[in-house]
Amino acid sequence: MSDSESTAENAGVLPEPAREIAAGYAVSGAALDLGALLWDGICLPDVQIRIPLAMLNRHGLVAGATGTGKTKTLQLIAEQLSAHGVPVFLADIKGDVSGIAAPGTPGERVAERAGQVGQEWRAEGFPCEFYALGGIGPGIPLRATVTSFGPVLLSKVLELNQTQEQSLGLIFHYADSKGLELVDLKDLRAVVAFLVSDTGKAELKGIGGLSTATAGVILRSITAFEQQGAGDFFGEPEFDTAELLRQAPDGRGLVSVLELAAVQDKPQLFSTFLMWLLADLFHDLPEVGDLDRPKLVFFFDEAHLLFDGASKAFLESITRTVRLIRSKGIGIFFVTQTPRDVPAEVLAQLGNRVQHALRAFTPDDAKALRSTVKTFPNSPYDLEELLTRLGIGEAVITVLSENGAPTPVAATRLRAPRSLMGPCPAAELDAAVKGSPLYGSYAQAVDRESAYEKLSAGQEAERRAAEAETAATAAKAARAAEAADRAAVEEAVRGERVRGRAGGGGGAGGKAAEEDASLVEQVVRSGMFRSLARSVGTQLGREISRSLFGTARRRR
Repeated sequence: MSDSESTAENAGVLPEPAREIAAGYAVSGAALDLGALLWDGICLPDVQIRIPLAMLNRHGLVAGATGTGKTKTLQLIAEQLSAHGVPVFLADIKGDVSGIAAPGTPGERVAERAGQVGQEWRAEGFPCEFYALGGIGPGIPLRATVTSFGPVLLSKVLELNQTQEQSLGLIFHYADSKGLELVDLKDLRAVVAFLVSDTGKAELKGIGGLSTATAGVILRSITAFEQQGAGDFFGEPEFDTAELLRQAPDGRGLVSVLELAAVQDKPQLFSTFLMWLLADLFHDLPEVGDLDRPKLVFFFDEAHLLFDGASKAFLESITRTVRLIRSKGIGIFFVTQTPRDVPAEVLAQLGNRVQHALRAFTPDDAKALRSTVKTFPNSPYDLEELLTRLGIGEAVITVLSENGAPTPVAATRLRAPRSLMGPCPAAELDAAVKGSPLYGSYAQAVDRESAYEKLSAGQEAERRAAEAETAATAAKAARAAEAADRAAVEEAVRGERVRGRAGGGGGAGGKAAEEDASLVEQVVRSGMFRSLARSVGTQLGREISRSLFGTARRRR
């Protein structure tokens, strides 16, 4: 007997509202089992709350106050997706999701929960790959180039305002058009510095230019970002997001776990990096329409961090990505505390909802509670009261049925995950990372020629050309001075000879010789001659020296 037949058979003894809920979750195709219906305080294991596998690409929201069981819900859904051959991506912020790779531990609490919800529980681990941003923490290093990260996402992590974001866009445009690859942050810094230099100012003049003040802000933001240790996240080899779409050899979907415990103090960075992964998938994947099962389900934990302080352009990019990536076979689940953390334009795209308990300790909490209730379809439950009374591992659920219509709101006691509900032992995690076939491809960073090296080479060539021009000008001036000195000496000698002949030509030969010697002595002792001699001697010495050492003259 199928689950749907069992549900229909046992629904006859239920109150009418409960029967309607049961009928709404009867599924004929493949589905994920979330748990059993809660009605009037009683758990009904014969009424299973399920989500059709084909509807997972219609996106979803898992929300609830801290400590209500959101992480275990992610684990439960990820396990079943993997079992159906669907790859999963999870962000592990607290370090407690890594246990999905190891079988769970039997115990009284697990057995009690399984009995309450009609679950046949058995311990099972699931195939995993573990990643770490830039290699910080346990995991295969996950990097992106600055070029592929783009100006909008980078502006988010650098906390730039709209004007500065637009200027950063100009910088990226210039780098792209000139073939200057921005691999890491030193490449970006080099391009910014070049564009405000005397040589580079003219490059952007035709499209608005880059002010020195804005460039200064961007450079300071980059420096502060690097000082936080964020420079390791950018570089090569860049991660190929197609790695997230793989299956294990046994046909189960691979669970990719991004370990973020070591960088949880950099929330804007890791949340924006998750968005880059999605954007890269969106860019590369073809359109596939509606599939029997999604190609990947992506869980976006701590989603409020992504939207806090986001620019208009950033929010528009997120909304467009969420709206269109569904047709590429990707499902996204945002995980946060209340639906209010997600912009309305994005929330409207999320067809599946798992809402854990909310607290109403303050006026703001009460307001958030009322706002959350308004986001659900009409329901026989008093949701405002129910949401404050739910226990750990219980939730209010509504999903899309097989025909795409919203299912009735169902209070649900959730199933227990089969894998370890806690962190994977460090030694096992390290062994899994180093034993991965991807480790050799991504472990070692590579620093190849990019914008920094190209601009540095160009500046060095300009410096050498300037030095050569200066040297040539000096040599020309020296030759001109030397020629002038020679001409002056020759003129002086000719003048002395003329005066000697004019003074009387009847003297003896000895007297003429003495006069000639006297003339030579006068010339040799003259300042003009000594200057000429020094100039000629220096030139001869330089030529000989360079010839002996072999390369100096050739350099000139």
